[in-house]
Amino acid sequence: MALSIRWFGDVGQPPGICEVPLETFTPALDHLAGLSDHLVVLGTSKGAEAALLLAVRDPRIRTVVALSPTSVVWESVGSTGGPRSSWTSAGTPLPFVPYDPTWTGQEEPPAFRSLYEQSLTAFPGAVAAATIPVEQIRGQVLLSAGGDDRVWPSHRFAADIVARRAAHGRDDLPRLRCRRRPRAVSRTIDPVGRRW
Repeated sequence: MALSIRWFGDVGQPPGICEVPLETFTPALDHLAGLSDHLVVLGTSKGAEAALLLAVRDPRIRTVVALSPTSVVWESVGSTGGPRSSWTSAGTPLPFVPYDPTWTGQEEPPAFRSLYEQSLTAFPGAVAAATIPVEQIRGQVLLSAGGDDRVWPSHRFAADIVARRAAHGRDDLPRLRCRRRPRAVSRTIDPVGRRW
């Protein structure tokens, strides 16, 4: 059995990916745990960020699949009122890497990879605090990332995840493979709030 969850933009939910409680996913995990003892979570992009964070916190998750992942928690997408985390746990916002306000990406079609790369350089202290502790994931981790991802440097992030797990004796990931295929960028809203 598989479930797909709407976790923002619905009634009673944050309108964007802003301080989304990780507990939002708990009822679905509880339901699935009643049907199987092999829980798998899968996410793409920001969903991969959530999937990794869930697998760190919930030992019932035996496999996490992160497509176009990140290795750190990022500032929210689509929020107003200053930088805020994308996620909370037990009501507390998770540490995050903010977007560099000096970024002036003008690429066409829109691409945000340079925003994320510039933000990593601009806020090294935030990177350390916001790094997802993937070495705490008890289950298997499967990563897929593209070398020409135009949204964010997912291949770099996947390599960071592999290295962090290996540094903690968790050298259980399959070898990273990269295809030079770009990941398309949505033209609805970008991380820093411009509408297309």
